[in-house]
Amino acid sequence: MSVLTHLRMLTRYAAWANARLFDALASLPDDAPARPRIVKTLNHAWVVDRIWKAHLEGVQHGFTDRNTETQPPLASLREAQAQSDGWYIAYADALGEAAHDEIVHFQFVDGGAGAMSRGHMLLHVVNHKTYHRGYVAEMLYAMGGKPPVMDLPVFLRDAPQA
Repeated sequence: MSVLTHLRMLTRYAAWANARLFDALASLPDDAPARPRIVKTLNHAWVVDRIWKAHLEGVQHGFTDRNTETQPPLASLREAQAQSDGWYIAYADALGEAAHDEIVHFQFVDGGAGAMSRGHMLLHVVNHKTYHRGYVAEMLYAMGGKPPVMDLPVFLRDAPQA
């Protein structure tokens, strides 16, 4: 399999895992102790998605931090994340070999200069969300809950056209 095939699969995996997590969180009571931290964590993942999208598009993202001062309701965040995941799937699907290796120069939110290939940027976005889904899963376990299974092998087994 080519690197592009893997990136395309990974963007679909991220969308699938995000949907499973948001499905599980839909039943989380508004007064659940960890709910504010869960929403803040997922909002951070969405903000970072927006930042990297802007880098890939060569436009300014307008963020001065990797989270927002206030967080949206969970349902709104779910919709925003699904839209973002759809954008990344479409971007990976349209990415060609030459563009995959193209180096993009950008500024980190803290002001430092950065440069990465488009392929590495996509890999970072997928990996970043995986990290934060794991963090949310741990919060669910700490509250006595059980997070959904979000492992790559399960996606490859269960997801259509993975």
